[in-house]
Amino acid sequence: MGDKLSRNAVREIREKLLLSKAELARKAGVSPLTIDRIEKGMSCRLETQRKIILALGYKISDKDKIFPDN
Repeated sequence: MGDKLSRNAVREIREKLLLSKAELARKAGVSPLTIDRIEKGMSCRLETQRKIILALGYKISDKDKIFPDN
């Protein structure tokens, strides 16, 4: 298992915004499976993190609020 699990706030923020995984995935331009994996703590590429940060309505400078371990 090469994937290291890391805590992130994607699910917490998504639920606060009352977004489904599918809605967030569509806004971010990624698959719902990708959202699911990230919420479970699997790592993802920086480009994917960037898309998710923006889709949640945050600025790139807020990255540490959403992906604190990276």
